[in-house]
Amino acid sequence: GNQKATHSENSQGKKSQHAEEAIFYMNCRAAYLTVLKSSLENIKSKEQLSLVLQQAGRNPSQKTINRYWTSQTSSLNFDDFCAILKKEKPATKNELLKAFGKIDTEKAGYISHDELCKILTTRGDKMTWEEVTSITKQADFNCNGKLDYNKFCELYLSTREQCCKAARDRLEIDPRLRQQHFGNQPENVPGGITLPGSKPSPRASRKTDPKLPKGDSRAPSRPSSAQSSKASSSTTVTVGASSSRNTKLIIEPDTMKEWQCAQCRGCFYLEENGEIISHKYRLHLAQRSALCITIKPFSIPQAQGKSCPWLSVDTALFILKENETQENLQLVSFTELQNKEMFGWRGELGAGVYWLLPFTTGCRLRKGKTQMTGEAKLVWRDEDGELALTKEFQAALLDIFETIDLDGNGLLSLEEYNFFELRTSGEKCDQEAWAVCKENFEMKRNELTRQGFLDLNLMEANDRDGDPWDLWVTLLSLGYNRALEMTEACPFVIDICAERCKPRIKAISLEAGGPQLSRALCRSVVNKGEAKVLDGSENIFIHTYRSGSRITFVIENKSENKVIIHVNNEQSKNCLNNRGLTVFAVEVAPKSMMVSQHVMALNEQEEWIYSCVHSLV
Repeated sequence: GNQKATHSENSQGKKSQHAEEAIFYMNCRAAYLTVLKSSLENIKSKEQLSLVLQQAGRNPSQKTINRYWTSQTSSLNFDDFCAILKKEKPATKNELLKAFGKIDTEKAGYISHDELCKILTTRGDKMTWEEVTSITKQADFNCNGKLDYNKFCELYLSTREQCCKAARDRLEIDPRLRQQHFGNQPENVPGGITLPGSKPSPRASRKTDPKLPKGDSRAPSRPSSAQSSKASSSTTVTVGASSSRNTKLIIEPDTMKEWQCAQCRGCFYLEENGEIISHKYRLHLAQRSALCITIKPFSIPQAQGKSCPWLSVDTALFILKENETQENLQLVSFTELQNKEMFGWRGELGAGVYWLLPFTTGCRLRKGKTQMTGEAKLVWRDEDGELALTKEFQAALLDIFETIDLDGNGLLSLEEYNFFELRTSGEKCDQEAWAVCKENFEMKRNELTRQGFLDLNLMEANDRDGDPWDLWVTLLSLGYNRALEMTEACPFVIDICAERCKPRIKAISLEAGGPQLSRALCRSVVNKGEAKVLDGSENIFIHTYRSGSRITFVIENKSENKVIIHVNNEQSKNCLNNRGLTVFAVEVAPKSMMVSQHVMALNEQEEWIYSCVHSLV
């Protein structure tokens, strides 16, 4: 009886979750189709993005728009829009009142028009005087030169709901809109990347948008069964407990002890929108040489004994040869050998310049709902009233120091410090500012020491008179939560050993993988994995590749038409994927390929069964 009750509760919970998802995507479509003619039509400008977000009940600032529409963005599709809405929640009444309350320090419930005009025309997304006047002229919430912000919030929320309801009503009335499909629309990237002896395949692959998480998608536009599909293909893989870590990377000490080695650290950072960025590297070899290249999560010395969730994050490294231009990089290989948490590659490379692109699937490094009992204290005052950093905050800062000390020499160069600055503030420190640091904080050989780094953060706390706001901005941008746990970042270390020359490795940038990594990933799966034709469709291939602890799927569309592929993982056990959904659909452009999903074990100590059905809608 108890088992039946539990089963019933679980079933009801799943139904409730599916119902919520269905409502969410209905609202997404309703807003999208208010601005665009079809859910397969792309957003082509910042203005369109702003408008369609407003139709979905959001009020995006210019900063929000710029977060998703960068200099590299040419368009956003419906899936991208859904992913944005998942991150950008609509403001609640309490949040609005709290914002007004910071201005209304006397808690009178009113703000003078003069004060309102001063704030709205000088802060944030600055409004014009005419725009502010149009607000203050509204009789519903203005009286005697003051704005009643309680009434304003009520009217704002009701207007927002009316706007969303009108969009939903329009969707229900128009059968043409109701029947439209959703879909990813990958863009063609001319010029594929080929491996020696590669299989024939399209010379175009999906361009990864640098603003959005690779995994976020949406609920399917058809039921999960394949009955309504034209063609389908099923794949089942059973993996024994812990067998994903049994592929040994053999490094014989006797043969490598005379080799010359180089090491560099780096980090994967999880952005607010779910995207993953990391350091990228350039490797220079003076002559042809046998090499061994490895990557693994970095076990920070000071963090031993603490919770280190990043140590279970999967890592990989793609090796690309630089030719005439950086845009034309040729995939050489990737780290497919595994020994526990370490992934590696052994082979021979000729003299020249290579790019090393770190990669993680996003299966384990992802946004999660964590329960925290409280917020850690960062600063305190001693008996004399002097500010000091708490022991917990100092420990976190020393861990951060180890992560950003890319060459591991115990000091921060200006170049290393600037990666930290770009990540936390978006700015860089020039030589003049570095000279000022040298005068005020401990340095050795023109590089910042650990104590100097601690003192620098203490100075920032003093500049704010103990207000930890800026310190938290730094910590959150580096993947820490309010309990001072690193949950949204994964530091890693790369080791390179060469037989005939000294390898030189240098971090070049800190950014998303971009189209180069996307193409390299697709090409590696196509060349190393198993291909299966989608039953009933001779031009659509499902490529499956298992690399140690992960399975990656690439969908290749050789036809002249775009296709929508429905993906169903409901029969899988003890699995997680980078999309966070068991059922979803993707659209593959003509003559292109794209990653369908990455899959890993939820618990590596137990057997996991991956069972997937790809269906042509």
